[in-house]
Amino acid sequence: MENKIIRLKKGKEESLLRRHPWVFSGAIASLPEGIEEGETAVVVSSAGDVLGTGHFQIGSIAVRILEFGDSGISEDFFSRRLQSAFALRQTLDLIRPDNDCFRLVHGEGDFLPGLVVDIYGDTAVVQAHSPGMHFERHRIAAALTELPGACIRNVYYKSETTLPYKARLDPENEYLAGSYDGNIATENGLQFNIDWMRGQKTGFFVDQRENRMLLQNYAKGRRVLNMFCYTGGFSVYAMRGGAEKVDSVDSSAKAAALTDANIELNFPGDNRHKTFATDAFRFLAEMEKDAYDLIVLDPPAFAKHRSALKNGLIGYRKLNAKAFEKIRPGGVLFTFSCSQVVTKEMFRLAVFSAAAQSRRKVRILHQLTQPADHPVDISHPEGEYLKGLVLYVE
Repeated sequence: MENKIIRLKKGKEESLLRRHPWVFSGAIASLPEGIEEGETAVVVSSAGDVLGTGHFQIGSIAVRILEFGDSGISEDFFSRRLQSAFALRQTLDLIRPDNDCFRLVHGEGDFLPGLVVDIYGDTAVVQAHSPGMHFERHRIAAALTELPGACIRNVYYKSETTLPYKARLDPENEYLAGSYDGNIATENGLQFNIDWMRGQKTGFFVDQRENRMLLQNYAKGRRVLNMFCYTGGFSVYAMRGGAEKVDSVDSSAKAAALTDANIELNFPGDNRHKTFATDAFRFLAEMEKDAYDLIVLDPPAFAKHRSALKNGLIGYRKLNAKAFEKIRPGGVLFTFSCSQVVTKEMFRLAVFSAAAQSRRKVRILHQLTQPADHPVDISHPEGEYLKGLVLYVE
C-alpha cells in the first residue's frame, strides 16, 4: 500500500528536525485525500524531504511521530520498542522479588507517543491516548506477551476514558490476552490491591513509588495525614516507617475501602490507621490545629487543560495555605501537582504564596518529580508532569 503523505508548511519542519514528536495542525499545508483517524502517514517538509512517520489524528496534535527519518515502521516495531523499554527497567533494578509493579511504557519518554503500559505482576495494563495506538492494540498485546524475560500473561486494555472523544472510537475495556487471575502486586516489599478494571488511571499511581519511600523515612513517631489518599499508598509506607498514627482522607468511599484493604493486607489488626470518606477541603477546614505533624497533599490534577490553569493555581494555593495553617510546628509537608499544564515554576509560586499567606517559616527539604520509569524524552520536555516539594514548617 502506498504511504499517505502529510506535507508541512514552509519552515514548520524545525521542531521535527529537533526530534520533537508532535506535529501540530497549524503546521500542516496539506493532507492526503481520505486520510482517517489513527492512520499511519509519512510527514514531509514543504520541499518534500521525509521527516518521519507517525499516527494521524484530528485535533491540535495532528501527528505523533513514531520513527524519525525515512525508515518507516517495520513489522517488528513494537517488539523492538518494548524490548528497549524493558531493558531500561532492568537497568533501573525495578524487576525484583520484592517489586513487580512499574511503568513499562511512558508514551513519548519511551518513543511510543500515545501509549502507556503499567505492569502489575504478570498483568500489563494498556492505555491508548491516541487513535493510532488504539488500532494497534492487538499487535501491542501480542508483543507484550512475547517480551523476553517479562513473563506477562495477561493484557488488560483500559482506554474508555483516555481516547479523544471526537474520534468516536467507542473503545471497550477488555482483556486482550489472558484473563483476571488476582490483583495483588508488590512494591518495595509492600503489597497492594490494584483495581485496574474500575480504579483511576491504570489502577495505581506507580509514579509516586520513590516519593512514598522518602515519606517512610520521615514518618517515625509522627502523626500523619494523607489527603486524597486513593488506594492509600503513602499511608501504607507511613505505617511501615513507624508513624504514631495515620489518617487517610478521600471523597470516594470506594477509595477509602481500598485504602483500608491495603492497610489490613500489610498490617493486619493495626489500630494506628483510620480512613475518612469525606471532602478533603472540608476535612482540612474542620480539623484541629496541630493535630498532624506530617501532611501529604497529592490531589488529582486541578488543571487538566490550559483553560483551567488560573482556577487550578488558585486551588493549589488555597489547599496548601490551609495545610500551612493547620500543621504542627516542626511539621513536614509533602505537596504535589500532577497537572501537566502547571509548570514547576507555577506550582512553586502557588505554594510560596500560600506560605507567605500563612506567615509560617518554611524551608524546602526536597524537590520531587516522577521516577525514572516515567522517563522524559529530552526533545519533549512536556513529558515532565509530576512536581513535588517536601517542606519543613516551623
